[in-house]
Amino acid sequence: MTSMDEDRLWVTQAKRWVIKIGSALLTNDGQGIDAKAINSWVDQIVALRNQGLEVILVSSGAVAEGMQRMGIKERPKALHDLQACAAIGQMGLVQTYETAFQRHNLHTAQLLLTHEDFASRKRYLNAQSTIETLLKMGVVPIINENDTVATDEIRLGDNDTLGALVVNLTSANILAILTDQLGLFDSNPRENPNAKQIFHARASDESLQMMASPKGGALGSGGMLTKVLAAQKAARSGGHTLIASGREDNVLQRLLAGERLGTFIVADVAPLTARKQWLSGQIQLQGKLILDMGAVEALKAHKSLLPIGVLDSKGMYTRGDLVSCVDEEGVEIARGLINYDSRDTHKIKGTSSENIENILGYVDEFELIHKDNLVLS
Repeated sequence: MTSMDEDRLWVTQAKRWVIKIGSALLTNDGQGIDAKAINSWVDQIVALRNQGLEVILVSSGAVAEGMQRMGIKERPKALHDLQACAAIGQMGLVQTYETAFQRHNLHTAQLLLTHEDFASRKRYLNAQSTIETLLKMGVVPIINENDTVATDEIRLGDNDTLGALVVNLTSANILAILTDQLGLFDSNPRENPNAKQIFHARASDESLQMMASPKGGALGSGGMLTKVLAAQKAARSGGHTLIASGREDNVLQRLLAGERLGTFIVADVAPLTARKQWLSGQIQLQGKLILDMGAVEALKAHKSLLPIGVLDSKGMYTRGDLVSCVDEEGVEIARGLINYDSRDTHKIKGTSSENIENILGYVDEFELIHKDNLVLS
């Protein structure tokens, strides 16, 4: 076994997997729910469980199945059309999974989540408890975004992101993304016939985003870029990511055995605390703070953000909202929960903490964002 493959020993030793299956696979490129393929993946998932693994399934396919049922050829762009397709397609999707798992005398449970379930700390912990309870009961959780009610403002956007957030939520060891591609290439293989497959990478490698194509298929909402970003999100809780073709024979067992298949992205960053994992999963920002170099260096040293280091504030936000912290070039350094609303932040930016009470007439916190409520980007 080469040194490149030695990292895959982590795959063989993992005990909890999140498996995400994309729309193109589930619907055979839009021809409708592919029950035969789903039965094959279910058989493989059952085999993983029989080897002592816990498996959480993140499944796309509801919108694509709804499109097929209604004879719609192109993915709708209007939100209400997408929601209608999701509502129609979800029925067939879940029924197919339930039937497939029942062949093995296994029960399934459907969880439909939105960004609000991750943004609210209380709802986040409730979802976490529900999934843990289902796993203890021997039930297979099947998770999808609740496309039927999510608006543009609260959508997660794609199930690659959802899969990564579920990894963070459940402290899973592996995020396995099954797609219609062999894995990540150094350029888009659909455009460059000489593109080379990347079998091994590290989540901290900034060049991965440049290699990944941002273009998704006709059915899916993501592309290889969303899978790379998902891998980097999963790494924040110590989760390693496998990106592989779901059309490979017995793909899940081969991945579990450590075979050099697909792309393996190693989580090579220090895992965040549970609270900061939750913070890192937030994707809806309410405002932006522009920092001077001193504040940037302080955040990188894991210190709190003080008002004196803020050059400007953008957006309208209230106390407790999530804001982005950027340097003077606009590069995001961190994000966190702010202690003052946008109006008061404008008043105290650039001043020392000792002057907050003199300016506002009160003081809640001496920090604009406390280090415990701050996560580096």
